[in-house]
Amino acid sequence: MPFGPVETAFLAACVFFAGIVDALAGGGGLITLPAYLAAGLPPSFALGTNKLSSCVGTVVSTARYHRALKFSIKDFLPVIAASLLGSWLGARGALLVDPSWIRPMLLLALPIVSYLVWSKKDFGSSDESHRLSASERTRRGVLVTLPIGVYDGFFGPGTGTFFAIAFARWCRHDLLGATARAKILNLVSNVGALGAFIWAGRVSWKVGLSMSILSVLGHWVGSHLGVKRGAALIRPVVALVCAGLFVKILFDAL
Repeated sequence: MPFGPVETAFLAACVFFAGIVDALAGGGGLITLPAYLAAGLPPSFALGTNKLSSCVGTVVSTARYHRALKFSIKDFLPVIAASLLGSWLGARGALLVDPSWIRPMLLLALPIVSYLVWSKKDFGSSDESHRLSASERTRRGVLVTLPIGVYDGFFGPGTGTFFAIAFARWCRHDLLGATARAKILNLVSNVGALGAFIWAGRVSWKVGLSMSILSVLGHWVGSHLGVKRGAALIRPVVALVCAGLFVKILFDAL
């Protein structure tokens, strides 16, 4: 480790806790990225190292959710393609346009989203996706995924949470099913980003691989809790992640 035992213990605790949060509602990066920086990892390596540990942990929670729900990946491929296309378009757009204008929009939207998720006690509690035909679910999935994918490539924070909320609201999945699908989309986009960081040599392998163990444990615990408790646990965590994202964006803006 490039830092001492106190910093290592602090980082390990943050990565483990973030894995639980990420598996339940997304947004684990809100915890881990500042933790890597606070522990003393150079900023030039923090993003790539964070992606490495996050990707490894997300594999575990994705597999756990899929094993529990057993939905068809084949039917989900068009939605995955929409996520990849959207993130590519967003990344291209970020090279041409200053993405800072998204901050005030999120500062307006996030308190509303958080309130709606928290106050509506039956939000995502039941799966009504069967009321839609397979083709309609795919169509809606593509329509909600493409703009969120653009946001992911353009700006990024909270993407997994937005995926989960969108699939619960517009595709009528319960929050458990929506979170499971969000994990797949997040994993795909994270792997793509990790590849770019590895290519650029911006990953601290020693730190990233050691923290991956804690990330795996956190994602396992979080996905286990999510499968067992469902929307009753996921809903308040989603609301808290939205609130945390609001605070982070406000802090960055100021």
